[in-house]
Amino acid sequence: MQPSERHTLNPSISFDGGDLDCGNGLLLLIRKHIDPLLPGQLLEVISSEISVEEDLPAWCRLTKNDLISWTKHGKTRSYLICKGPFVPRGAGILPGGTPPDQNKTGAATVDDARVVNGAATIRSVISSGASVASEVEKSLMTAAPAPLSSQLPLPIPPQLIKPCSVMGIGSWPRPAWLLRALHERLEGRLSEPEFEQAADDAVRLSIAAQLRAGVNVVTDGEQRRDNYSSFVANRLDNCQSIPLIDLLPLVDDPEKFAEQMKSLDVPADKVRHPAVFGRISRSRTLVLHEFEFAKNLTTLPVKVALPGPYLLTRTMWIDCISDKAYRSREELAQDIVKVLREEAHHLMAAGVSLVQFDEPVLSEVAFTGAKSARSFMCGALGERGDTQEELQFALQIINQVVEGLPASRTAMHVCRGNWTADENVALSGDYRPLLPLLKAVNVGTLFLEFCTPRAGDLDLIAEIPSSKRIGIGVVNPKDPAVESAETLARRIEHAISLVGVDRLLFTPDCGFATFADNPVASAAIAEAKLKAISDAVAFLSL
Repeated sequence: MQPSERHTLNPSISFDGGDLDCGNGLLLLIRKHIDPLLPGQLLEVISSEISVEEDLPAWCRLTKNDLISWTKHGKTRSYLICKGPFVPRGAGILPGGTPPDQNKTGAATVDDARVVNGAATIRSVISSGASVASEVEKSLMTAAPAPLSSQLPLPIPPQLIKPCSVMGIGSWPRPAWLLRALHERLEGRLSEPEFEQAADDAVRLSIAAQLRAGVNVVTDGEQRRDNYSSFVANRLDNCQSIPLIDLLPLVDDPEKFAEQMKSLDVPADKVRHPAVFGRISRSRTLVLHEFEFAKNLTTLPVKVALPGPYLLTRTMWIDCISDKAYRSREELAQDIVKVLREEAHHLMAAGVSLVQFDEPVLSEVAFTGAKSARSFMCGALGERGDTQEELQFALQIINQVVEGLPASRTAMHVCRGNWTADENVALSGDYRPLLPLLKAVNVGTLFLEFCTPRAGDLDLIAEIPSSKRIGIGVVNPKDPAVESAETLARRIEHAISLVGVDRLLFTPDCGFATFADNPVASAAIAEAKLKAISDAVAFLSL
């Protein structure tokens, strides 16, 4: 597209990105301004960076937002973007826009300070609140766990989780009306109180279904989250939630990677990713509010899942974005350890029965082999090094998070990805490459995937130290066929023969809706699968 002398339509909003390029903060500003717009409204991006001429049209194509026109006067370029497809209405007026003759200057319908200072704002956040330390820590091996926030509440005794308890891993399919509310909230068009009311209703439905299925431990179904890890972007300071597709300009071949996402059945335009633009901190809770609501709906023990520190470090460390706030991935990891420790201690004090740290990206490290290998898991886009060095790094920061916490109330979940029902594209391999980590990690329970041939031999659990409980995945959430209680009873009996009754818990392999927009099962199937596990345990009189 050739530049025009002037735009023929006026924007609903405008900002000046200065000399930021797409990989250096401009995409964060674009996402921040375009999310609150309605489909069909116009955004003006002002830029003096020459590379944006090529990168911004590519971003528009990938995100399915139409670039209507652009102008160039000296070093200043102005790009007019329609949110979604461009469909002219009436006399050249779009929803929320103004006719060309109503604002002769073509200036945005926002105050001048906001227009001028877009790039300055993001730079000020990075340079002031996000300045890097003068020295990077000598080594994670010798780093002390991050201190906790003061004023922890008085502890509430937890409900104990009995051997052979049945529970879900975490996520539950969201109702269609909650998905609409979730997107409205993510894009800034629904207030937080309005969203929380809708989410409260969905949590009630999720817990009621689990109770009907006969579980012994409940979760809130992660109903308030867009997915199991990136939801933290909306809770942490100096972190922003952006669609995965916004990151494609940062990979070597965006078009090819977009096709790869499509082949893996990944909705890259809907799955969101946390982007760090300053030093992260926790000025409000991550999931404590979820637990506080859920515990009032049941007399059973409640489990809460948190993304693990290695997963978050891999997810948040994005070249050209994170390195403006942190000099290294290891430095970012220490702030992640700090916020997770704070959250875990507050959860424990509030009486949570079990805090589960999700670390599925460990499978990506163990099973993808070469550094250049690519699989889709949240966190797999981030930087990684030698396999053994990565596993040692993961072990260090996980143990830093749980140090001082009662092992009986901590857990780690490791699966092989849960974004598609196509077993052929999921990671495959037994847990042996991860066995040294599973032995050394200081959590009391390991939730492991075991019901598909991809997971390898169940006999490996006999090598896990007797101090750890093992949550055995006995149903496949991605398979619509509901397993019979008799089939599950045989799987359970085999596990008992290996480690005994007292160390076992029973679950699906993973959640039923890890990604809100891409559930792997319906709510009805999820309930039926949990009931099948409960029936099998009852059949065996455990």
